[in-house]
Amino acid sequence: MVITIVKKKLLLGIGLAALALLGSEVEKTLADNARVVKYIPTTHKIVALTFDDGPGKKTPEILSILRARNVRATFFVVGEMVEKYPQYVRDEFAGGHEVGNHTFTHVRLSHINKEKLLNELDRTDRLLAKTLGIKCTLFRPPGGGYDHTLLDEASRRDYTIVLWSVDSHDWYSSGEGIVRSVLRNTRPGGIILFHDGIGPLPTSKVLPLIIDRLKEQGYEFLTVSELLRYYEERPKYSVD
Repeated sequence: MVITIVKKKLLLGIGLAALALLGSEVEKTLADNARVVKYIPTTHKIVALTFDDGPGKKTPEILSILRARNVRATFFVVGEMVEKYPQYVRDEFAGGHEVGNHTFTHVRLSHINKEKLLNELDRTDRLLAKTLGIKCTLFRPPGGGYDHTLLDEASRRDYTIVLWSVDSHDWYSSGEGIVRSVLRNTRPGGIILFHDGIGPLPTSKVLPLIIDRLKEQGYEFLTVSELLRYYEERPKYSVD
Protein backbone atom coordinates (compact mmCIF):
# COMPACT_ATOMS: atom_id res chain seq x y z
CA MET A 1 0.00 0.00 0.00
CA VAL A 2 2.81 2.43 0.95
CA ILE A 3 4.67 1.62 -2.29
CA THR A 4 1.50 2.24 -4.31
CA ILE A 5 0.98 5.66 -2.67
CA VAL A 6 4.62 6.62 -3.31
CA LYS A 7 4.28 5.59 -6.96
CA LYS A 8 1.12 7.66 -7.33
CA LYS A 9 2.81 10.71 -5.77
CA LEU A 10 5.83 10.22 -8.03
CA LEU A 11 3.66 9.96 -11.12
CA LEU A 12 1.68 13.01 -10.00
CA GLY A 13 4.91 14.98 -9.56
CA ILE A 14 6.17 13.96 -12.99
CA GLY A 15 2.82 14.90 -14.50
CA LEU A 16 2.79 18.33 -12.87
CA ALA A 17 6.37 18.96 -13.98
CA ALA A 18 5.45 17.96 -17.53
CA LEU A 19 2.45 20.28 -17.46
CA ALA A 20 4.60 23.14 -16.19
CA LEU A 21 7.11 22.53 -18.99
CA LEU A 22 4.29 22.31 -21.53
CA GLY A 23 2.83 25.52 -20.13
CA SER A 24 6.10 27.37 -20.64
CA GLU A 25 6.32 26.09 -24.21
CA VAL A 26 2.73 27.14 -24.87
CA GLU A 27 3.46 30.61 -23.49
CA LYS A 28 6.51 30.90 -25.76
CA THR A 29 4.49 29.75 -28.79
CA LEU A 30 1.76 32.28 -28.04
CA ALA A 31 4.35 35.00 -27.70
CA ASP A 32 5.83 33.99 -31.06
CA ASN A 33 2.41 33.86 -32.70
CA ALA A 34 1.61 37.37 -31.52
CA ARG A 35 4.55 38.51 -33.65
CA VAL A 36 3.19 37.01 -36.90
CA VAL A 37 -0.08 38.13 -38.47
CA LYS A 38 -1.74 36.91 -41.62
CA TYR A 39 -5.13 38.44 -40.99
CA ILE A 40 -6.99 40.02 -38.09
CA PRO A 41 -9.86 37.97 -36.65
CA THR A 42 -12.70 40.50 -36.54
CA THR A 43 -16.32 40.93 -37.51
CA HIS A 44 -15.71 44.49 -38.75
CA LYS A 45 -15.56 44.91 -42.53
CA ILE A 46 -12.03 46.26 -42.60
CA VAL A 47 -9.04 45.27 -44.72
CA ALA A 48 -5.48 46.43 -45.37
CA LEU A 49 -3.98 46.92 -48.81
CA THR A 50 -0.25 46.18 -48.86
CA PHE A 51 2.33 46.73 -51.60
CA ASP A 52 5.67 44.94 -51.78
CA ASP A 53 9.08 45.31 -53.41
CA GLY A 54 9.00 49.05 -54.08
CA PRO A 55 9.22 51.85 -54.40
CA GLY A 56 9.27 51.52 -58.18
CA LYS A 57 8.21 53.27 -61.35
CA LYS A 58 4.54 52.37 -60.76
CA THR A 59 4.50 53.77 -57.22
CA PRO A 60 3.44 57.33 -58.16
CA GLU A 61 0.49 56.00 -60.17
CA ILE A 62 -0.62 53.78 -57.30
CA LEU A 63 -0.31 56.67 -54.85
CA SER A 64 -2.47 58.79 -57.15
CA ILE A 65 -5.17 56.09 -57.21
CA LEU A 66 -5.14 55.77 -53.43
CA ARG A 67 -5.27 59.53 -52.95
CA ALA A 68 -8.22 59.91 -55.35
CA ARG A 69 -10.18 57.30 -53.38
CA ASN A 70 -9.09 58.47 -49.93
CA VAL A 71 -7.49 55.12 -49.15
CA ARG A 72 -4.38 54.60 -47.03
CA ALA A 73 -2.21 51.51 -47.43
CA THR A 74 0.98 49.90 -46.15
CA PHE A 75 4.11 49.73 -48.30
CA PHE A 76 6.78 47.11 -47.53
CA VAL A 77 9.84 48.61 -49.13
CA VAL A 78 13.16 47.16 -50.25
CA GLY A 79 16.16 49.19 -49.07
CA GLU A 80 18.00 49.26 -52.39
CA MET A 81 14.82 50.54 -54.07
CA VAL A 82 14.49 53.27 -51.44
CA GLU A 83 18.04 54.34 -52.33
CA LYS A 84 17.00 54.47 -56.00
CA TYR A 85 13.67 56.29 -55.48
CA PRO A 86 13.87 58.11 -52.14
CA GLN A 87 11.25 60.69 -53.12
CA TYR A 88 8.67 58.00 -53.80
CA VAL A 89 8.93 56.60 -50.27
CA ARG A 90 8.74 60.15 -48.92
CA ASP A 91 5.55 60.59 -50.96
CA GLU A 92 4.14 57.40 -49.44
CA PHE A 93 4.80 58.63 -45.93
CA ALA A 94 3.55 62.16 -46.65
CA GLY A 95 0.32 60.69 -48.04
CA GLY A 96 -0.50 59.07 -44.70
CA HIS A 97 0.55 55.61 -45.75
CA GLU A 98 2.53 53.22 -43.58
CA VAL A 99 6.03 52.01 -44.47
CA GLY A 100 7.51 48.68 -43.38
CA ASN A 101 10.80 46.83 -43.87
CA HIS A 102 11.03 44.22 -46.67
CA THR A 103 14.81 43.62 -46.39
CA PHE A 104 17.51 45.51 -48.28
CA THR A 105 18.01 43.27 -51.33
CA HIS A 106 14.82 41.15 -51.32
CA VAL A 107 16.80 38.03 -50.51
CA ARG A 108 15.00 34.88 -49.35
CA LEU A 109 15.91 34.67 -45.67
CA SER A 110 16.17 30.88 -45.69
CA HIS A 111 19.16 31.28 -48.04
CA ILE A 112 21.30 33.39 -45.70
CA ASN A 113 22.89 33.09 -42.26
CA LYS A 114 22.04 35.16 -39.19
CA GLU A 115 24.79 37.73 -39.79
CA LYS A 116 23.45 38.48 -43.27
CA LEU A 117 19.88 38.52 -41.95
CA LEU A 118 20.79 41.20 -39.41
CA ASN A 119 22.53 43.20 -42.12
CA GLU A 120 19.43 43.06 -44.34
CA LEU A 121 17.24 44.34 -41.50
CA ASP A 122 19.69 46.92 -40.17
CA ARG A 123 20.46 48.57 -43.50
CA THR A 124 16.80 49.12 -44.34
CA ASP A 125 15.92 50.23 -40.80
CA ARG A 126 18.75 52.80 -40.84
CA LEU A 127 17.80 54.01 -44.31
CA LEU A 128 14.16 54.53 -43.36
CA ALA A 129 15.18 56.31 -40.17
CA LYS A 130 17.37 58.62 -42.24
CA THR A 131 14.84 59.14 -45.06
CA LEU A 132 11.61 59.35 -43.06
CA GLY A 133 12.69 59.77 -39.45
CA ILE A 134 10.79 56.65 -38.37
CA LYS A 135 11.52 53.47 -36.45
CA CYS A 136 10.16 50.47 -38.33
CA THR A 137 7.77 48.22 -36.41
CA LEU A 138 6.47 46.13 -39.34
CA PHE A 139 8.46 43.58 -41.32
CA ARG A 140 7.45 41.34 -44.21
CA PRO A 141 9.88 38.58 -45.19
CA PRO A 142 10.26 38.06 -48.95
CA GLY A 143 8.10 35.12 -49.96
CA GLY A 144 6.51 35.06 -46.51
CA GLY A 145 9.02 32.60 -45.07
CA TYR A 146 10.22 32.84 -41.47
CA ASP A 147 11.88 30.73 -38.79
CA HIS A 148 12.76 30.91 -35.09
CA THR A 149 15.82 33.05 -35.78
CA LEU A 150 13.66 35.69 -37.41
CA LEU A 151 11.02 35.38 -34.68
CA ASP A 152 13.66 35.97 -32.01
CA GLU A 153 15.04 38.96 -33.87
CA ALA A 154 11.54 40.33 -34.44
CA SER A 155 10.91 40.13 -30.71
CA ARG A 156 14.19 41.93 -29.97
CA ARG A 157 13.37 44.72 -32.42
CA ASP A 158 9.68 44.91 -31.46
CA TYR A 159 8.69 43.99 -35.02
CA THR A 160 5.39 42.52 -36.06
CA ILE A 161 5.90 40.10 -38.96
CA VAL A 162 3.13 40.75 -41.48
CA LEU A 163 2.10 38.08 -43.98
CA TRP A 164 -1.14 38.15 -46.01
CA SER A 165 -4.47 36.36 -46.32
CA VAL A 166 -5.19 37.35 -49.93
CA ASP A 167 -2.58 37.12 -52.68
CA SER A 168 -3.62 39.17 -55.72
CA HIS A 169 -1.14 37.22 -57.89
CA ASP A 170 -0.58 40.52 -59.69
CA TRP A 171 2.94 39.47 -60.63
CA TYR A 172 1.69 36.80 -63.05
CA SER A 173 -2.13 36.98 -63.41
CA SER A 174 -4.18 38.88 -65.95
CA GLY A 175 -6.20 41.90 -64.87
CA GLU A 176 -9.46 39.94 -64.77
CA GLY A 177 -7.82 37.17 -62.78
CA ILE A 178 -6.51 39.61 -60.18
CA VAL A 179 -9.91 41.24 -59.66
CA ARG A 180 -11.68 37.88 -59.44
CA SER A 181 -9.16 36.43 -56.98
CA VAL A 182 -9.14 39.43 -54.64
CA LEU A 183 -12.93 39.88 -54.54
CA ARG A 184 -13.54 36.16 -54.05
CA ASN A 185 -11.05 35.75 -51.19
CA THR A 186 -11.38 38.99 -49.22
CA ARG A 187 -12.87 38.61 -45.73
CA PRO A 188 -13.15 40.99 -42.74
CA GLY A 189 -9.71 41.59 -41.26
CA GLY A 190 -7.94 40.55 -44.44
CA ILE A 191 -4.47 41.66 -45.53
CA ILE A 192 -4.23 41.91 -49.33
CA LEU A 193 -0.92 41.55 -51.14
CA PHE A 194 -0.02 43.62 -54.22
CA HIS A 195 3.30 44.74 -55.70
CA ASP A 196 4.60 48.13 -56.83
CA GLY A 197 8.31 47.47 -57.24
CA ILE A 198 8.40 44.93 -60.05
CA GLY A 199 6.83 45.07 -63.43
CA PRO A 200 5.35 45.96 -65.71
CA LEU A 201 2.33 44.73 -63.78
CA PRO A 202 -1.42 45.28 -64.27
CA THR A 203 -1.81 46.34 -60.62
CA SER A 204 -2.48 50.02 -61.24
CA LYS A 205 -5.06 49.17 -63.90
CA VAL A 206 -7.15 46.89 -61.67
CA LEU A 207 -6.66 48.63 -58.33
CA PRO A 208 -9.39 51.28 -58.85
CA LEU A 209 -11.98 48.60 -59.66
CA ILE A 210 -10.97 46.45 -56.68
CA ILE A 211 -11.19 49.39 -54.28
CA ASP A 212 -14.55 50.50 -55.67
CA ARG A 213 -16.05 46.99 -55.53
CA LEU A 214 -14.88 46.41 -51.97
CA LYS A 215 -16.25 49.79 -50.92
CA GLU A 216 -19.59 48.80 -52.47
CA GLN A 217 -19.50 45.71 -50.23
CA GLY A 218 -19.03 47.95 -47.19
CA TYR A 219 -15.30 47.53 -46.64
CA GLU A 220 -13.12 50.22 -45.06
CA PHE A 221 -9.39 50.39 -45.82
CA LEU A 222 -6.86 50.73 -42.99
CA THR A 223 -3.11 50.54 -42.60
CA VAL A 224 -1.79 47.34 -41.05
CA SER A 225 -1.10 49.04 -37.71
CA GLU A 226 -4.67 50.36 -37.63
CA LEU A 227 -5.97 46.90 -38.48
CA LEU A 228 -4.04 45.39 -35.57
CA ARG A 229 -6.17 47.40 -33.13
CA TYR A 230 -9.23 45.37 -34.12
CA TYR A 231 -8.05 42.02 -32.74
CA GLU A 232 -11.00 40.02 -31.42
CA GLU A 233 -9.05 36.82 -30.81
CA ARG A 234 -5.45 35.69 -31.08
CA PRO A 235 -4.52 34.05 -34.41
CA LYS A 236 -2.51 30.85 -34.25
CA TYR A 237 0.61 30.45 -36.38
CA SER A 238 3.80 28.61 -35.67
CA VAL A 239 6.99 27.51 -37.31
CA ASP A 240 6.72 23.93 -38.56
